[in-house]
Amino acid sequence: MVGPTRPQFVLFGSSIVQLSFSHGGWGAILSDIYARKADILLRGYFGWNSRRALQVLNQVFPKDAAIQPSLVIAYFGGNDSMGPHPSGLGPHVPLPEYIESMRKIVIHLQSLSEETRIILLSCPPVNEEKIRGNISQFLSELVRTNELCQRYSDACVKLGQEMGVKVVDLFTALQKRDDWMDACFTDGIHLSAEGSKIVVEEILKVIKEADWEPCLHWKSMPTEFAEDSLYDLVAADGKTTLNPSEWTFYREHHWD
Repeated sequence: MVGPTRPQFVLFGSSIVQLSFSHGGWGAILSDIYARKADILLRGYFGWNSRRALQVLNQVFPKDAAIQPSLVIAYFGGNDSMGPHPSGLGPHVPLPEYIESMRKIVIHLQSLSEETRIILLSCPPVNEEKIRGNISQFLSELVRTNELCQRYSDACVKLGQEMGVKVVDLFTALQKRDDWMDACFTDGIHLSAEGSKIVVEEILKVIKEADWEPCLHWKSMPTEFAEDSLYDLVAADGKTTLNPSEWTFYREHHWD
């Protein structure tokens, strides 16, 4: 482990999480926003459901770890909500079991530390037409519908309300954009750069508005090695230096 020790933000979930550093993804954006503020740790697993997550929960988040995360952003539901396969195999998890699995995940995360905060991401919508056109010789038909996605999303939102946990309603947030079906996905399921921007906006909104102590919003967190130095860039007057530790002008999007 390298130092100095920074707060840890863990992204935990299925392929929406694993791919969050691809295609200008939301994980990569958060890493940029929180550069010199916090370490963004990726724990995403392609194809996983909440049932599979429970099997490794203690391995990913051991209760006896020397350092516990300051924030966990957890997402499961897209694979759980898939229509069941006739063989009984596959990622489908019945809705009541999904709810209880997510409840167990939240309870475990809450037990890690009094200062470990949690944000749940609910199941996003999908572009059904595009999914039907994605034919693979290796996979059986993917049964993904927005009717199922909404059921699991609503259940996640309701669970968060019951447990006092912050939730980003992705099913609603993505559809606020008129062209969401084409703009927000790479393949009808996984997020494009435009879709990821919406996710980041919603996550930052939750963090900014939360009454957490300490505050985890990037503008409120201390910047690592922020002190002035004679070795900083020399100003135009040729007599002073400019501290670049808080510069954000290089970002394409100026996040709040």
